Amino acid sequence: MRIVALMLAVGISWIGNAQQVNKTQEKFDKYELKLVTKDVKVLSNNKMEGRETGTNGEKLAAEYIAKRMKEMRLKPYGIGGYFQEFTFTPRTNPHAHGPDSTKKPITGKNVIGYWDNGAEHTIVIGAHYDHLGYGGEGSLHPNKNEIHNGADDNASGIAGLLSLARTLPGMIQYKNNNYLFIAFSGEEKGLWGSKSFIKNPTIPLSKINYMINMDMIGRLDSNKLAINGVGTSTLWPIALDMTMNRICVNPNALTTSESDNRIGFDEITTQNDRWNLVLGKSGIGPSDHTSFYLEGIPVLHFFTGQHSDYHKPGDDFEKVNMEGIVAIRNFIISIIGKLDKKGKLDYVKTKSDKSSKAPRFKVTLGVMPDYMFQGEGMRIDGVIPDRPAEKAGLKKGDVVVKMGEVEINDMHSYMKGLAQYESGDTTQVEVIRNNNKIKVDVTF
Repeated sequence: MRIVALMLAVGISWIGNAQQVNKTQEKFDKYELKLVTKDVKVLSNNKMEGRETGTNGEKLAAEYIAKRMKEMRLKPYGIGGYFQEFTFTPRTNPHAHGPDSTKKPITGKNVIGYWDNGAEHTIVIGAHYDHLGYGGEGSLHPNKNEIHNGADDNASGIAGLLSLARTLPGMIQYKNNNYLFIAFSGEEKGLWGSKSFIKNPTIPLSKINYMINMDMIGRLDSNKLAINGVGTSTLWPIALDMTMNRICVNPNALTTSESDNRIGFDEITTQNDRWNLVLGKSGIGPSDHTSFYLEGIPVLHFFTGQHSDYHKPGDDFEKVNMEGIVAIRNFIISIIGKLDKKGKLDYVKTKSDKSSKAPRFKVTLGVMPDYMFQGEGMRIDGVIPDRPAEKAGLKKGDVVVKMGEVEINDMHSYMKGLAQYESGDTTQVEVIRNNNKIKVDVTF
């Protein structure tokens, strides 16, 4: 009876402590929610004019982020203060290689802050803050001269970065790494900011433990979250596994065997009571983590998926899921905590990467791929007006499964298919639409 009483007492004490922890966490999350909301609102305000690289709007956004970093007592870690300037010359064809004499150079700036724990290695936490300005190239409304505020893309990622910068330095249990927070510019132009940092790092690349990238984390729906780069270190699956188990703790299911709640990393998606994850192994993707992965650094990329406002003027503050940003930030903190005492992560080159470079291609189909799609083929998430896809009759929701003689299984094979063609070429493209196969002729 004494043993039972003691067990009951311990159980009641554990429940009481757990409830107190939950109340503290809830209070802290409400505080962070206010600040996250403010950051997204400010960065996606019309005064920022869409934050296009090289414009006054980008300058205003960079100054705001630097001010935030200074408030958090992050050490300036650019080249002369918080800023790291870079200059690139855009190309008429964004997929071509080499300089373009018809274009003028553009100067942008990364914003970099550092928290020194005196550790041997440093975690890079990044997000891009630039967007499309008044539209033009890259916009899905290319004929409209209208501010593209980019609230989800990527004021949401910067809000997540700043939230992590407010939190991680104060967590005394996570002191085995330093933290370098980088707000990149030039991502929309072709990963200019992250490429520039890699070429001119403000800390030795050999000292970087791993890189976490947040790009478009503002539309969390049904708790569906894409995490790419899971295959770039053998420790990522372990950390994700432990994080999922911790998050889905249910006192009414404590008798469930541990293996029942574990993530099946041979599967494409995994779920628990709170999260529905879409996992991608490759470290290569259309965002800044790619620049780090190609230098032999493990990466994770967090993304809540594309939507009908992607690269359009409608990507505004009111449509962002602020609570979702805070939830993802908590998820990332948990992963960092699980790895805090693991030392430097090993790096794995993922099998899906046939080479260190993506296939070169001179043409585009004129669509926005659905990067959350996990089936066979490349699903179209948006069709750009007056481009080859629209002229051929392709629609949003079509799944491209063949291009000429190339079978399209994923994004890599899609790019491989495009690499065969030049402007003026015509080929047959096969798509699945409403469970039916349709073949159309596309002229690039």
